[in-house]
Amino acid sequence: MSYQVIARKWRPQTFDDVVGQDHVVRTLKNAIARGRIAHAYLFVGPRGTGKTSLARIFAKALNCTGGPKADFDPSDPLCQSIADGTFLDVIEIDGASNNGVEQVRELRDTARYAPAQGKFKVYIIDEVHMLSTAAFNALLKTLEEPPAHVKFVFATTDPQKVLPTILSRCQRFDLKPIPPELIVGRLEKIAAAEKIKVTAAALACIARLADGGMRDAQSIFDQMISFCGSEIAEADVLDVYGLVAEEKIAGLAGALAAGDHKKIVEIVDDCDANGRDLVRLLADLQAAVRVALLDSIAKGGASDQLGSTELTTEQLTRMLDALREGEGGVKLGLAEKINFEVALLKAVEASRARAIDSLIKELSALAEESPLAEAAGGEKKKA
Repeated sequence: MSYQVIARKWRPQTFDDVVGQDHVVRTLKNAIARGRIAHAYLFVGPRGTGKTSLARIFAKALNCTGGPKADFDPSDPLCQSIADGTFLDVIEIDGASNNGVEQVRELRDTARYAPAQGKFKVYIIDEVHMLSTAAFNALLKTLEEPPAHVKFVFATTDPQKVLPTILSRCQRFDLKPIPPELIVGRLEKIAAAEKIKVTAAALACIARLADGGMRDAQSIFDQMISFCGSEIAEADVLDVYGLVAEEKIAGLAGALAAGDHKKIVEIVDDCDANGRDLVRLLADLQAAVRVALLDSIAKGGASDQLGSTELTTEQLTRMLDALREGEGGVKLGLAEKINFEVALLKAVEASRARAIDSLIKELSALAEESPLAEAAGGEKKKA
């Protein structure tokens, strides 16, 4: 057999294989168990979070032997046929390349015929937002009152582009970015099966790089196996993808909190000399400051999460805002390193600045507590 990439080899085959989308899995399982299967579903979410995989699993549950049932056997010949893409009644359509009204009219005409192999005809339309307005309109009547044997499953990363008339005819499920700890757990399982030795720090780096996408994480892991062989360490991931180690991110965040300009410049010089991705470093730095901001809110106004220097909620908010404002210059500017340094130094200055309204309140409070104010108040009472 030809080589299969990890993202395809380890694609979820049953509801229990799906990671991080428990709310969707539970609803679909209950709908199947109670016989409340809708005629149209819309899966919305970022790339690599399981939209198409869930659509295929749902098609298996509907057409498996003795189905519909949620706890089907993945080795069932009908389910295997759906997984292989040879099942006649599960039709997958790419909305980007089949977005014209003629293709939708053809779909509408063929939907009337009874299924050839299974109990239901399942139309899975990926990137459904790419359909033209005319194509959407051609689908409306069939989507609202389809034949009893037809089910539609749509997937999209951009629901705002889907017509409201389509949205109102579907049950919508919003898939969430997958938490890093669940990505790490899945990669550990894959590594054990593939006999790959990988450190916990390396897996954490891969999960951080994936930004909530399981497919992205598996693709990165696959590339690291090609690069390293059977043993993967954190330094390998950092070198290949230009990431900065978490210790260095924490050190840079601490230098920002302490206002240590010299250390900030030293760390940036080191990262740039080692070919690190400064745009990614800025995003990681924002995440670290955000964690400190949430900590300060939870503790009632201050946090020391960025190091020994304690910062108030206002200071952390100003720092995070300055880092956010510097994104454009770092991403699109001609001098990435200079713009990155300026963004960091501006963040330090912003955290040291005081809001004019809070300063006026403090001055007013001090004025009221001063001896002159108390004396003036006493004279008013005597008068």
